[in-house]
Amino acid sequence: MKRRVFLAATLPVVLTACGADNIWASDEAVRDARYVSATPTSITLFTVIGIPRGEGGHSALMFNGSQRVIYDPAGSWSHPRIPERRDVLYGITDNFKNFYIDYHARETYWVAEDTILVPREVADLAIRRAEANGSANKSFCAIESGNVLSGVPGFETVPRGFSPLKLREWFLRQPGVVSKRHYDGDPANNHDVLLRQKDGTIGGYRR
Repeated sequence: MKRRVFLAATLPVVLTACGADNIWASDEAVRDARYVSATPTSITLFTVIGIPRGEGGHSALMFNGSQRVIYDPAGSWSHPRIPERRDVLYGITDNFKNFYIDYHARETYWVAEDTILVPREVADLAIRRAEANGSANKSFCAIESGNVLSGVPGFETVPRGFSPLKLREWFLRQPGVVSKRHYDGDPANNHDVLLRQKDGTIGGYRR
């Protein structure tokens, strides 16, 4: 399998437990990490899907507005260069986006990346709703993702159940969705991923 390598920060990645941990980074850390992407403003749904049975393992959202953040309810990925406030991860550069995807894509799961272009004010409203939503309890990733989206124009009919797959099925029915698939052959324990991210590189994945 062809490998693609991305350069990134050299600090290690830390694996944290799932659940409502109420992490609260300082104002200074959030301000210093702020990243503005040159790509069109958008809302992206990440869905982690099992191999080979196709079960839904996790839902998360990426908002690209006046800054780019990931809302990772009850998620387990973190990095010392990425400040977090109650499941909102700040400073999502292209490298850290790739880190996030590569962490989840492995021999037992692939990652769906589904994106809808929205006006900047809509993306910023979604960021504010994620910031106000609070930390998610374990297994509530799809519910809390739906809660955040439900108050965003154009996303009011989003389902708010436990199934990441049903959330993705609804998202795919919305107009203008652009989808990517990310696959990797990493071991299920993610040990190799953590080592590569610590070294500042990640192997590629098929898209």
